[in-house]
Amino acid sequence: MTASKDSENFDVIIVGAGPAGSAAALVTARAGLKVLLIERGEYPGAKNVSGAVFYGSAILEKLIPNWWEDAPVERHVTRRDLVLLSPTTSISLDFRSSSAGYVEPPYNGFTILRPKFDRWFAEQAEAAGAFLLCSTVVDDVIREDGQVVGVKVRRDEGEIRGDVVIACDGVNSWLARKAGMQRDLHTHELSLGVKEVIGLDEAAIRERFQLSGDEGMALEYVGAVTGNVHGGAFLYTNKNSLSLGVLGQLSSLVEQKTRPYDLLEGFKSHPAIAPLVRGGTLREYSAHLIPEAGWYMFPQLFSDGMLVAGDAAGFCLATGLYIEGINYAMQSGLAAGQTAVEACKRREYSRYTLSLYMDVLRERHVLTDFRAYRHAPKFVNGERLQNVYPEMAARASESLFRVDGSRKQKLLPLYWRTLRQVGAKPHHVVQDLFQVARAYLW
Repeated sequence: MTASKDSENFDVIIVGAGPAGSAAALVTARAGLKVLLIERGEYPGAKNVSGAVFYGSAILEKLIPNWWEDAPVERHVTRRDLVLLSPTTSISLDFRSSSAGYVEPPYNGFTILRPKFDRWFAEQAEAAGAFLLCSTVVDDVIREDGQVVGVKVRRDEGEIRGDVVIACDGVNSWLARKAGMQRDLHTHELSLGVKEVIGLDEAAIRERFQLSGDEGMALEYVGAVTGNVHGGAFLYTNKNSLSLGVLGQLSSLVEQKTRPYDLLEGFKSHPAIAPLVRGGTLREYSAHLIPEAGWYMFPQLFSDGMLVAGDAAGFCLATGLYIEGINYAMQSGLAAGQTAVEACKRREYSRYTLSLYMDVLRERHVLTDFRAYRHAPKFVNGERLQNVYPEMAARASESLFRVDGSRKQKLLPLYWRTLRQVGAKPHHVVQDLFQVARAYLW
């Protein structure tokens, strides 16, 4: 359904039909509001060809019961690995579960392909009554007496009016900038992800990753895979393809004069990765900016007549332990939608009313989680965690498991000696243990 010339005044205008925007559109349309969902791509998801893991199954279940039966999901995730890499070695923490929450509905998480999933989710909002307007670029907000009252679009209509505008237009939110709600982001707050979808036979995927039926796996990597660039990598299993990619901190990419594509090629050729992708055929390639600084990069989330949600608000939790974005985007979209519904009930759209958004974000544990892990992104992108400790773990493990007739070593002396070999000092370890405690323990 598309918006027509005689329907340019809406209760709610949502810019961006990703998970945040479609969630907001679904909630507000179900409340009986007149909702416009604007997407710059030819269809929702057209600008995002990447694969991903969606851990928000329980969130969506409350909106659309048994949603996974109709949604274009790939595999339900029962295994997750965190892998440390040196140039020749890999060390992994392998988690797998056969408990009900992982192998039975509603499942804990799914691998998805964003073009399919985003399109399906936007269709749910349309079915609820939202108008979807694709191939439309939003250039600015419309202000009257200091309040946002609509948007300017690059179409014949020129201006579209709405009581509440919700910006869900991605990490470089043009709309939030135009509204004066977002500052210029620093390069150390952003990562560039380069990603591929590689076609692979379904039987080969099950065999290589030790999976049964529709079980899936998520692997996340740190260490030599990105060289001196601060970042990491991932590999996810789909039905008959693999989604893989490398993330590099923008400031680090510039400092090291490294091309992201070269990192991706190096990742695929690593001895721990090459056997997993062998024989696959490239289907898609994309690059995407990711907000990774968390709590410290949030824009102003509400103002008179406007809210900001999803990646536009920086809601991507990248802490090493957790690498989650879609579920927080969806939660923030739902929170923005609930706030817009309340504002329309009161017929009052000032920042005072829209500040209710913050309360709903706390109730949905969005602000709570980001505040709790506010120190983690800086630690994760630190030099020693990225380069020193993976190399130390690799060397120590190689020494530990090598049988060459020499005497067996106790663990503590082995690791202290290896620590010195990779250039770290005891006081660095003490400092980092404090950072770990601050980031993850309290």
